[in-house]
Amino acid sequence: MKLKVYADRMSQPSRAVLIFCKVNGIDFEEVRIELFKRQHRSPEFRDVNPMGQVPAIVDGRFKLFESHAILIYLSCAFPGVADHWYPADLSRRAKINSALDWHHSNLRRGAAAYVLNTTLAPALGLPLNPVAAAEGEKLLSSSLLKIESIWLKGNGPFLLGGFQPSIADLSLVCEIMQLEVTGDQDRDRILAPYKKVQKWMESTRKATQPHFDEVHQVLMKAKTRFQMQRSAGANTLADSRGKLTSKM
Repeated sequence: MKLKVYADRMSQPSRAVLIFCKVNGIDFEEVRIELFKRQHRSPEFRDVNPMGQVPAIVDGRFKLFESHAILIYLSCAFPGVADHWYPADLSRRAKINSALDWHHSNLRRGAAAYVLNTTLAPALGLPLNPVAAAEGEKLLSSSLLKIESIWLKGNGPFLLGGFQPSIADLSLVCEIMQLEVTGDQDRDRILAPYKKVQKWMESTRKATQPHFDEVHQVLMKAKTRFQMQRSAGANTLADSRGKLTSKM
């Protein structure tokens, strides 16, 4: 039976799994689960992942969720996956595991909180929360600094000094790419101090082309949509202020 990947391309971990499968020539069926339509809460999907989150996979009778676990499984279970993604050498593998574990409680937590509370919340029926956004940005900036000063400290362009990308590179870069939906100004303001991070992101993108850009098309379309909404909101606010001034 063909591997099934349950994913929403607006989800950072989903994109990492999809790109990985495409880059490594893994034959799979993409089953789209739209988070904004609450499809992840359906009984059918809960049978695949009782946690109700994407991504998840079904490989024959085997079901698995959590993106890092999925990336590790795919690296080991499918022939032809290059060793650099999840090396057979145990010390190198442990270092990658370390970066992945760190990601969940640092970079992901900061980036997700910032993007949700500055941009995505209304689309999910939630209010924007400036306090939570500020806290998220603080953790995000701290995480970017650690990536630059610790994880990118080696000679190679990738995490842990690698000269080819690992599953950790793909996972973390897809996380940072979510900043696109906040708009160019905010994204550039946050990333500007971290030149090594920017070079690493571009190196990971180039190493996984054309699949990186193809999978991120949904994110870029969402970016345009959010930019239009912000522009419309700004124009409405300007009009209302103009009317108020004229009445005074």
